[in-house]
Amino acid sequence: MTSHNPSQAGAPHGTEAIDLDRLYAPPAESILKGVLPELTDFHADYLRAATFFCLATGSSGGLDASPRGGPPGFVQVLDARTVAFADWPGNNRLASLRNLEEDARVALLFLFPGLEVFLRINGRARLSRAPELLARLAESGKTPKLGVVVDIDETLFHCGKAVNRARLWAAESQLDRAALPSIGRMKAAVMGLDEGQVAQVDAHYTHAVRHDLY
Repeated sequence: MTSHNPSQAGAPHGTEAIDLDRLYAPPAESILKGVLPELTDFHADYLRAATFFCLATGSSGGLDASPRGGPPGFVQVLDARTVAFADWPGNNRLASLRNLEEDARVALLFLFPGLEVFLRINGRARLSRAPELLARLAESGKTPKLGVVVDIDETLFHCGKAVNRARLWAAESQLDRAALPSIGRMKAAVMGLDEGQVAQVDAHYTHAVRHDLY
């Protein structure tokens, strides 16, 4: 009888079933012990410095990953098992918020410019319009329409090897804007705009993305 391995379950039709436990070494004890059900003082220190994270959500309609940013501490620690952040204007697709109406599960991946470490928080989120929370999450004199409150299931620090493989923080890794199609050129192609409108769209985008933050 062939033993059942969970890592082989659910493989897409026509793909090879791979025994991950045989392919990879087990995680070190320190890694396992570093996965915690709540925030420690160390996590709180990093959150007070955090300015950017990616938010992963999902629903029956699919998955979404959304960038979130703000001044240091824009993700508020409410207690050891709860954090919150504001929802500020974006492209108004509202993909993350609509997903949360169906499936509360979330994953947050924090990047820290210049550092070789990630912070990860997995949990369940809910939307809130509580006035006291929105006042706490205000930025630049603006109050958000919604706050997102995350009840933590687990939190951990993740090694920064990916940062070094990408040379993410190296000055020479910064891209030349002219080396890739601009936002204006891509929008013009999708929307059937005239070539002469590319520069106008680019100028509008550059101003909006830098100044129309709230």
